[in-house]
Amino acid sequence: VQLQASGGGSVQPGGSLTLSCTISGSNLDYFAIGWLRRAPGKEREGVSCFSSSTGEYYEESVKGRFTVSADKAKNTVFLQMNNLGPEDTAVYYCVADNAMILSSVGTRSAYKYWGQGTQVTVSS
Repeated sequence: VQLQASGGGSVQPGGSLTLSCTISGSNLDYFAIGWLRRAPGKEREGVSCFSSSTGEYYEESVKGRFTVSADKAKNTVFLQMNNLGPEDTAVYYCVADNAMILSSVGTRSAYKYWGQGTQVTVSS
């Protein structure tokens, strides 16, 4: 199983970006797909989590601004990020696990599969 994350870039405050996480080698229905981020000088934190069977989860810091969704035909999970601020600048990672409680995405010590990071920079 491999995860391919993409979609990062540089935007001005208030802008939007959409990250993608494509799963190969298996079906996204078998996993909870999480998004993590690590900002410079800060600890890694959870952002959001999606499961076809149990729904969506968002950390308070992104609730109302970020939306997670999936395209099953493309085996891809998306993270739509709106109203971005400098505090959202980080390397974003997608992760997958077969048995992950959505709200634990930011507190787990291990994940079964990781995608490579994609940089998101928000600055004027």
